[in-house]
Amino acid sequence: MAVESIKIPLGTEAPYFELKDPYGKVYKLDELFGSKGLVIIFTCNHCPYAQAIWPRSIELYQKVKDKGINFVAINPNVANPAYPEDSIEKMKEYIQKLNIPFPYLIDETQEVARKYNAQCTPDIYLYNAERKLVYHGRFDDNWKDPNKVKSKDLEEAILNLIEGREINPEQYPSIGCSIKWVK
Repeated sequence: MAVESIKIPLGTEAPYFELKDPYGKVYKLDELFGSKGLVIIFTCNHCPYAQAIWPRSIELYQKVKDKGINFVAINPNVANPAYPEDSIEKMKEYIQKLNIPFPYLIDETQEVARKYNAQCTPDIYLYNAERKLVYHGRFDDNWKDPNKVKSKDLEEAILNLIEGREINPEQYPSIGCSIKWVK
């Protein structure tokens, strides 16, 4: 079932976390930030909405990584055995298949997704270097067809952050599959 991300006040501080990737490496929130900020995407493997933006996320990361913006993806669905496509083993396969260049982490207890009030996959957050939320919304205006995109919302927010310009406060929610909560 498709759901929307919920409105979170801009300026909210990024909740701290420490999570592992599928290979056991631990990542701490503070170490993930670039000099200008961090994009956090709650996502998974099975959801068509999430699948649609994976290649676009990788492309955008490549475009901005040298400008001080890092990315991290977090899978909160790994905890739900009803979704085997989101398992740790399938995450490893997905990392290899897509050649994901940024950390793809496991939220095994779903505690991090709850701290961030994530609702769907993908649920997208952009934080500045001070760990303050500056964007929470959709990747762009056409998840189904990248050739029909007219508004690259996340990219525009990132470029404005990098260049020190105001980020549009009118932000549209992300839409995707509901997070598969286990409790």
